[in-house]
Amino acid sequence: MPFPHCQDVERGDLTPLHHGVLAWYREHARDLPWRRPDASAWAVLVSEVMLQQTPVVRVEPAWRAWMERWPTPAALAAAEPAEVLRAWDRLGYPRRALRLRECAATIAARHGGVVPEDEAELLALPGVGEYTAAAVRAFAYRRRAVVLDTNVRRVLGRVADGVALPPPSLGRAERERAAALVPEDAETSARWNVAVMELGALVCTARSPRCPECPVQGRCAWLAAGHPEDAHAGRRRTQGWHGTDRQARGRIMAALRDTEGALTQEELLTAAAGGAAPEALDDPARPARALTSLVTDGLAVEVEGGYRLP
Repeated sequence: MPFPHCQDVERGDLTPLHHGVLAWYREHARDLPWRRPDASAWAVLVSEVMLQQTPVVRVEPAWRAWMERWPTPAALAAAEPAEVLRAWDRLGYPRRALRLRECAATIAARHGGVVPEDEAELLALPGVGEYTAAAVRAFAYRRRAVVLDTNVRRVLGRVADGVALPPPSLGRAERERAAALVPEDAETSARWNVAVMELGALVCTARSPRCPECPVQGRCAWLAAGHPEDAHAGRRRTQGWHGTDRQARGRIMAALRDTEGALTQEELLTAAAGGAAPEALDDPARPARALTSLVTDGLAVEVEGGYRLP
């Protein structure tokens, strides 16, 4: 069971909402390796970077292979960028892999190979933002922190504010409301953060919430209001995949990962077009634009005879 050393406690500052969510988590939490008591702060940090916009089912096997290969920041820092990108494989958003390597190098050089605990030092690491810093402090170091990912924001928005989904941008009022709900006790606060996150991932989902299974359905403002529609639907950006620059970039990266040498521009543009001639696409400039963007992002480099991984 994740966090077996962190038991629910009878505290005066815990409300029925806290007890309901914590009791549910005790029974239903997934046994994920980065949640176990022996997981290092580096293991937690790697998991949080991988989990950004990527589902757990894809992350877990990649995380296990990654940690076996690079169990410490120093080990990853010593790896070649091309090796790191190949190991990242199809997790998506490959810039995260290079930023994680930069982060590892900074940890090795400035922090003696130990992921820092201090919030300011965490935020100074490459690729570490507000959420990741809070998650590392809470889940690796058992510190009181306000962890606000998409799942947590959705659960708290429905239970406390009665909205279907939180606004596209995280604002001050939402931060303050979340902070007010975090228990004061450090251990309990860590468990609360992960419990709310898990509830959002498994029950209070975005599209098909299973309200009858929710441990706090009787205290949910959104359920009491009759499941009102998303008030911010018109402001949300939807990210497509098929026929987009992102798909073309993914195809180029897949081709580069699969070869040890260089590929010609023609080969990469054909790969970006899914094997077709670029001029046959609805946007013939898309393959070249995708290749240029990968070079700009440092994910591909031009060499004699074509392009390869950095």
